Amino acid sequence: MNNSVLESAARSVQARRRIRNYVYETPLLPSRQISRDINSTISFKAENFQLTGSFKIRGAASKMTALGLDQGVITASSGNHGIGSAQAASLIGQKLTVVLPETVSPAKLAKIRSFGVEVILHGAETGLAEQHAQKEAQSRSLVYVSPYNDPEIIAGQGTIALEMLEQADRIDNVFVAMGGGGLISGIGSVLKCFSPSTRVFGVSAQNSAALAASIVAGRVVETEHLDTLADAVAGGVDDDSMTLPLSSAVIDEVLTCTEAEIAAALKDMAIKENQLVEGAAALALAGLYQVAKRCEEQNNVVVLCGANFDHDRILAVVNG
Repeated sequence: MNNSVLESAARSVQARRRIRNYVYETPLLPSRQISRDINSTISFKAENFQLTGSFKIRGAASKMTALGLDQGVITASSGNHGIGSAQAASLIGQKLTVVLPETVSPAKLAKIRSFGVEVILHGAETGLAEQHAQKEAQSRSLVYVSPYNDPEIIAGQGTIALEMLEQADRIDNVFVAMGGGGLISGIGSVLKCFSPSTRVFGVSAQNSAALAASIVAGRVVETEHLDTLADAVAGGVDDDSMTLPLSSAVIDEVLTCTEAEIAAALKDMAIKENQLVEGAAALALAGLYQVAKRCEEQNNVVVLCGANFDHDRILAVVNG
């Protein structure tokens, strides 16, 4: 087995001990109806019930607890990573600066500020905010934390799989939405070490599929990024990304879903499972739908990565 996979899984075991008091052990919920519809056993790993409404607090807490409290941290994110990092810093007592684009929504800005962290507004989009955060890290001797391209961030996300393995008797297939690759790298590394028979499906949004294209090419490639319901996974992959080799090593198959497929899964989650989730969580279910015939009479886990969404946009899909 790939040494980096073994090292990542070992880090997840260590991270779980460190972050246990700062995150919620989310439930593995049996499907109410969709399992019957496709003749499979489906369970949902409900990170949508995590403290911040997203798995991101796991990685943030993992990174911060691996540092000394006297070491300041800086990051950039206008979404789940920023919120998760802010709450983790508040709980742990870590000094944190979050750089946000000037276009950040007032609601997200208020939520991040509510945790008492320093906030800097810079640039018109998240990429410019990230560049500014990296410059600030150098000039102020702070530790820059990537939303996904960091071994401790990946290890924190891998704690999800450690919980799943304790909660399920057997997992034949797991479906994980792919963005920068931190979530699937962490989960996949743990599964390949502790449950090697489990097949790992990475699910990509067709409108923003940088990691999927990079896995095929064997190197980081640029792709066009269009608007997607799965906005939490939108964006590119860092040139020096450690998630590309890791995810390539642990993913058994990549699935790519259209906006129509994501919308249908989003609607099913609301109507058939009584759960409102973000588009990236529905993306993972849409992936399962693509291979449902191959997964009949098997135990499948869909990772619901979060439930932080634009209410008007999601409700329009559900009611449409």
